[in-house]
Amino acid sequence: MKRSKFTEEQIIGILREQEAGAKTAELCRRHGISSATFYAWKAKFGGMDVSDAKRLKALEEENARLKRLLAESLLDQAALKDLLSRKLVTPAARREAVAILVERHEMSERRACSVIGADRTSIRYRGRRPDDHDLRERLRALASERRRFGYRRLHVLLRREGHVVNRKKTQRLYREEGLSVRKRRGRKKATGTRAPLLTVAAPNARWSVDFVHDQFAQGRRFRIFNVIDDVTKECLAVVVDTSISGRRVARELTALIARRGQPGLIVSDHGTEFTSNAMLAWSEEMGVPWHFIAPGKPMQNGICEAFNSKMRDELLNETLFFGLDHARTVIDAWVADYNANRPHSALGYQTPAAYAAQLAATGDRLHETEAFRRSPIAPSAQAGNCHPPALVSDG
Repeated sequence: MKRSKFTEEQIIGILREQEAGAKTAELCRRHGISSATFYAWKAKFGGMDVSDAKRLKALEEENARLKRLLAESLLDQAALKDLLSRKLVTPAARREAVAILVERHEMSERRACSVIGADRTSIRYRGRRPDDHDLRERLRALASERRRFGYRRLHVLLRREGHVVNRKKTQRLYREEGLSVRKRRGRKKATGTRAPLLTVAAPNARWSVDFVHDQFAQGRRFRIFNVIDDVTKECLAVVVDTSISGRRVARELTALIARRGQPGLIVSDHGTEFTSNAMLAWSEEMGVPWHFIAPGKPMQNGICEAFNSKMRDELLNETLFFGLDHARTVIDAWVADYNANRPHSALGYQTPAAYAAQLAATGDRLHETEAFRRSPIAPSAQAGNCHPPALVSDG
């Protein structure tokens, strides 16, 4: 509001002169005001004394100040509604929010910073990081090839190719490129007192076996029989077929033992293929101890379950199979890549083949008290449940 050059006392004095008999035109000429201004004063301050006029002016100023505060508050609320869906946690997010307030709501930078509680120095900061165009391109290429790999394994692959970068930089670029992998579903955690089996830290000390199911494009289902070395994390064998019986499992294990050697222990669940007469006879004939996990406790066979989940996530859910031959070719290629190229987090991001070669190269046998380690495996079955009751042959 424009400030008048006349005070309340002067205005009241001019009005009193007019009431005393002075002519309006003479008063206006003498004080340098227009007749419109005089009659506006008379309408506003007529019949008031100086104290009333001061009080009225104070009320008008207070009313104008309250209106201004209300308008600013409504503007702040409208501005903040545009930012409800944004998380103003990082400096970059705050800079973007300030830019939105300045552009859409015509706020000053100072006011926008006060609305969101940001520091003006951080808003004005401009990063001087290199563009890393080549590194970003290679990271995107690796992520497209390995669509279910996280930034840690991609970082290992980048280091193999000669890109010497910090892990946190790889994580930042991975996040900025929007390459984050979302888990498809959760998995229940094993509960209870853990009493892991003791396993010698050497190849063939312990194998885990299990089945995975999938289907072809036309809907027919097929099965995959996996054999995992629990120490080296290698996939020793993968059998793909529409039906796999206990006798077939026995034949595949016999061929695997002929190639690799006899294991110290085999762990499995209570599947009908593993509890059949053929498998019980094979275990006794070969002299291979067989351990059955407790019913309803798949994490007691956790290493094989982890391999199955990786196969499901990185291969089966990403591939459409058109026949048995196609499935065998693709799965064999993936298993070869898993053993030779895929970094394994439990092995310090070495590949299973490299870790197995490292164990074979050391060749030193520790003392019996030092050679045993606790494998990351859930509780074993109770004593006496390692073998199911003997089954009667069909004659």
